[in-house]
Amino acid sequence: MKIEFAPLSLPLQRRLQTAAVVQWVFSFLCLAQCCIAAFVGLLFTRFWLLSVLYAAWWFVDREAPIRGGRRIRVVRDSAVWRHMKDFFPVTLVKTAELDPRQNYLVGFHPHGVLAVGAFINFGTEATGFSTIFPGITPHLMTLSLWFRVPFLRDYLMSAGLVSSDKESAYHVLQRPEGGNLLAVIVGGSQEALDARPGSCTLLLKNRKGFVRVAIKQGTPLVPAFSFGENELYDQLSNPKGSWLRWIQHRLQQIMGISLPLFHARVGKPIPVLKKHKPSAEEVDRLHQKYLEELRKLFEEHKAKYNVPEDSHLEFM
Repeated sequence: MKIEFAPLSLPLQRRLQTAAVVQWVFSFLCLAQCCIAAFVGLLFTRFWLLSVLYAAWWFVDREAPIRGGRRIRVVRDSAVWRHMKDFFPVTLVKTAELDPRQNYLVGFHPHGVLAVGAFINFGTEATGFSTIFPGITPHLMTLSLWFRVPFLRDYLMSAGLVSSDKESAYHVLQRPEGGNLLAVIVGGSQEALDARPGSCTLLLKNRKGFVRVAIKQGTPLVPAFSFGENELYDQLSNPKGSWLRWIQHRLQQIMGISLPLFHARVGKPIPVLKKHKPSAEEVDRLHQKYLEELRKLFEEHKAKYNVPEDSHLEFM
């Protein structure tokens, strides 16, 4: 195996960008374990009181992830995220205006391996969300599992992330004066298992929970597609029926997360008529409309991002 090192002449800016991406990958894979180890480890030192006090705070603050979280501007504005944005690079492109007097539910596609586009655009200010969509506060949903990890829960909330529970979605979308945006990575961790270069397949055909929430709240649906998300990392081969895919699928069923082994635009709002108890037919009709708008968004902009002309979205 040949190991290649970066040349010494590599500009400092590029080294900072690489370091920012490395910390993101580390956070995605190892930060939860480190936080748990720190919390438990402190109990066996003279600083045990820190863990005890934090546990008391944790109990008092336990509903914060389903009550809109607790964002910290300094964290969202950190230079680390700007370096990470420049590494790939990531840009946020607006194709329609969003009225800050309304709340919105954004469906984000695809998940990709590490959900880089979703986090950079909605969990930070690196791409200038607040400037592009003034008066709108973004909230990005992530697995409720992560909010059960000490210290990590506070870090995630500081970036504007909220729990994926239904109560969390309703809380964000019920803001009477509007101005809230809830971003949902619809395909989730299961879709991540099929994220690889050239893939245009989305796990969306039978995922209608977000559509039902939108109808109950009368919230416009906004499709968002992250061009290049699946091109960021290669995955080890894991075809359906393989032992690796079976292990990944079981992990996803038990914990809600998958384990991809890798190396290496916002559309116009879809108006939604509010209804407390939507029928299955009404949900299906809006879901189909959403698929059509997402496909239209992809087809209209794919040439700008060097996507082959014969590539088309597939839903499974």
